[in-house]
Amino acid sequence: MRYELAVKRRRNAADTPFRQHFYFETELKNATVANALTFLNQQTELTDTDGKKCDKIVWECSCLQKKCGACAMVINGRPQLACGAVLAEQKTDVITVEPLRKFPVIADLMVDRDKMMDNLRTLQLWLNGDAQAAVKKNDLLYEASGCLQCGCCLEVCPNFCTEGDFYGMAALVPASRLLEEMSREESRALRKNYSKNIYNGCGKSLACRNICPAGLDIDALMVNSNAALLWKMWRRAVLDKKGEI
Repeated sequence: MRYELAVKRRRNAADTPFRQHFYFETELKNATVANALTFLNQQTELTDTDGKKCDKIVWECSCLQKKCGACAMVINGRPQLACGAVLAEQKTDVITVEPLRKFPVIADLMVDRDKMMDNLRTLQLWLNGDAQAAVKKNDLLYEASGCLQCGCCLEVCPNFCTEGDFYGMAALVPASRLLEEMSREESRALRKNYSKNIYNGCGKSLACRNICPAGLDIDALMVNSNAALLWKMWRRAVLDKKGEI
């Protein structure tokens, strides 16, 4: 099989982006975009479909097993992992490959996703003591631990931008885990930041619902974390006012 990839390129953030087309031939039925990019960069002399010599394609990868999220990019208009994007399933004559659009481009398909890490630090998403989650929440906590921090959910979110105060599902998922594991006193700062940077900014469009490469149950995680933040806090406040706790 021969595939044609149209790769959106730029040598650095200041360059004007352009598309460059490449052919990739393989006998592998389940060959992925990651396989194609790896093969192209392994060529002694990389040439495009017009026979023009060009620089190697800049992109990120690590595990190539859909476990790390490093190779997230936009393929045929959909954010996904290059190592999970099977070429034969793309169903287009020319497969477009672009960097994630919500983050600053470093070069070609590589983007700067530091904003996600900065957001996690702002939320203080770490434990200072032993976890105290109830056994009945184990399945939910295990689900939340599967977040790859790839940024695919943020790519489709209409409310997220790197300059804004809304941190999106990439922050909600790990926050949902910590809200269950922390004591009420320990989670005070997290609950305050969650309300400001996650709950108040989410328009509930759920564009992220079916985009997660890890297949996380976004609805369940959102409902649980919002309940932990709002309903339980409201109920406790009412009972406390009545002198029942």
